[in-house]
Formats: sequence, C-alpha cells, structure tokens
Amino acid sequence: GGGEGSFAQQRITAIEEEMARTQKNKATMSHLCALKARKAALVRLVTEQNTKKSSTGEGFEVRATGDARVGFIGFPSVGKSTLLTALTGVYSEAADYEFTTLTCVPGVMH
Repeated sequence: GGGEGSFAQQRITAIEEEMARTQKNKATMSHLCALKARKAALVRLVTEQNTKKSSTGEGFEVRATGDARVGFIGFPSVGKSTLLTALTGVYSEAADYEFTTLTCVPGVMH
C-alpha cells in the first residue's frame, strides 16, 4: 500500500544520508556497497509500486548530481556493462550471451 512506499522512501533517504556521512576508503568500501545494494532494492520496490499505480510503464529516477548524465547505448556484447562497472564500481551483470542487462543500471563516477 501507500505506507510501504513512504517507508521505503524514508529508508532511501536515510541510506543516502549515511552514504554521504561515510568516508570513502578501502575499509568502508564493503559497507558502502552494502548500502548501495539496499538502496537499489528499495528503489526497485518503489518503482514497482509506482508502475502498478500508473500504466505509463517502467521508469527510474537518478538524483541529479555532478556535471552530466551519461547513457551507454550500443550493440550487444561490446562491453557496456564492463565499462560501467570499471568507471563507477556499480555491478552490472555481464555474461557470454546477448541482452544480459535488461534494465537501466544507475552509477556514479567520482
């Protein structure tokens, strides 16, 4: 119901705040990755709930930060997911078959 989405949004905000407070170094990388994974799951939950409410289709929101937004578009199996992982540290599944990544995978490059 609406309460779940509101709670999920509050958790997303709390996770973002904790990520902002956490120093980025080798010792905290595991913790930051766990936070990113929790946030991604909550964003997916909110997106699914919003998609059920409207018939406009799937979508996602990436908070506007930095100087630009970049999207990778290209032929199958040319390394888009590998490049995303290398540049941002966000895991994007890559495999030996076409169309492994079927959804948008947001990442931030620092």
